Amino acid sequence: MAEQPRSQTSRDLETFRRWVAETPVGGMVFFGGAGVSTESGIPDFRSSDGLFVQKYPCPPEQMVSRSFFDARPREFFDFYCERMIALDARPNQAHRKLAELERAGACAAVVTQNIDGLHQEAGSKNVFELHGSALRNYCRKCRAPYTVEQLLALRAEAADGVPRCPACGGIVKPDVVLYEEPLDEAVLQGALVAIQQADLLVVAGTSLAVYPAAGLIDYFTGNRLVIINRTPAPRDRQADLCIAADVGVAFDF
Repeated sequence: MAEQPRSQTSRDLETFRRWVAETPVGGMVFFGGAGVSTESGIPDFRSSDGLFVQKYPCPPEQMVSRSFFDARPREFFDFYCERMIALDARPNQAHRKLAELERAGACAAVVTQNIDGLHQEAGSKNVFELHGSALRNYCRKCRAPYTVEQLLALRAEAADGVPRCPACGGIVKPDVVLYEEPLDEAVLQGALVAIQQADLLVVAGTSLAVYPAAGLIDYFTGNRLVIINRTPAPRDRQADLCIAADVGVAFDF
């Protein structure tokens, strides 16, 4: 989809907001990606900003893979803690509006590929975190839970920069789905059912390039599919409405 003229985008936004208002109670499901949180100051780690070439030894997808975590944990945590933890980030307009729509009974569920916990911080309750959460961590050996603040403190205390459980010495791993790891089956199934039951599915801030998460859209059989993304996406041709705008702008109503 080519970049839309402002007038066309304005009409599309009006149509989108009207569809939200017309959707039956509990009929809307939101499926979001990194573009939902960029307006909160969290960069898409795939963005080409030169940092990876300058500072890191491998492409980001490799550095957040399970094999890299196992083989080179110190370098994993160097990248992960600098690029994928954003404790200062706060919910933006999209997060807040989705929580409001849930409270009003319109939005049945949020399905997110993000790991920042901003949907819950904004007030959304029924959130399916496909890739886990950076706010949760656990010892791989004894399964003791740790907050993200505790993870960072343990890393700072470790001579090799690898956080370890004080109780048993096991490495503390973020509760996020790394490349080469499967999605949590219960979370995946919950997201699938929510999408199957949706009347209006809003896909925003994602190019739908990462599988198996991106394949969930194939289970949608409802009436209206809306895609909100600043750049064209492969699934645009399936959508009833494509909006070339920031996610926060689309949800500013």
